[in-house]
Amino acid sequence: MKRLVVKVGSAVLTQDDGVAVMRMRSLVDFLVELSQKFDVILVSSGAVAAGFSKLPLDKTVLKNKQALASIGQPHLVELYSRKFSTHHKICAQVLVTSANFKNEDQAARIKNTVDTLVENGVIPIINENDVTATDELVLGDNDQLSAFTANAIDAEMLIILSDIDAYYDSDPRQNAQAKILKVVDEISAEALSLEATPHGEFATGGIVTKLKAADYMLKHGRKMFLSSGFDLSDVKSFLLNKEHVGGTLFAKETV
Repeated sequence: MKRLVVKVGSAVLTQDDGVAVMRMRSLVDFLVELSQKFDVILVSSGAVAAGFSKLPLDKTVLKNKQALASIGQPHLVELYSRKFSTHHKICAQVLVTSANFKNEDQAARIKNTVDTLVENGVIPIINENDVTATDELVLGDNDQLSAFTANAIDAEMLIILSDIDAYYDSDPRQNAQAKILKVVDEISAEALSLEATPHGEFATGGIVTKLKAADYMLKHGRKMFLSSGFDLSDVKSFLLNKEHVGGTLFAKETV
């Protein structure tokens, strides 16, 4: 069975300074359906927003953001657990740091844990351990982490579900004529060097961090698909019906 890592961003999972419960429900329903055909591993943002809903600290202060993540992480997993349980599905929390993937032994232990969970029908939910690591909070909104995860656990493809529904030939917010690039096999150094432009209040990423994740996947001989997390029709068409309607596939060759 093919293995997929699905990453969902903060912009998708948050609403009104809290967790977007209905979108989470739609995501879980989709992941359960997907797990009937693939091994599915989830990389989820949203811990800071979940914590903020419990204790509204100033998010601009890093130590507060770390505290919010530590408050929100168990709440976020509890919400996921409730929703997966309606499908009689177990989920598990796996906290990692980017540094873990740079250590061969630690990366192997992460893969062994994920392998065991998946073999027993459990959906692993991976997030960065923000109490000891701040990369995701400051730089990447879990995009880079999801790419490291996908490579370390030998996933064929990374799926990023975002408020960004695809990669365009120009900024669609500024150019109404911007066109979706449906398949991309290489990302320019210029595109990778642009400044990250997060969209949501709790987001720290933007298209640049997604391009960096895609570049990492391409350089490791793997694929990435970017599509909307608000409307799951494109990712469902691509993965379940094998129809590439919307979204962008980053791959050296098409599937």
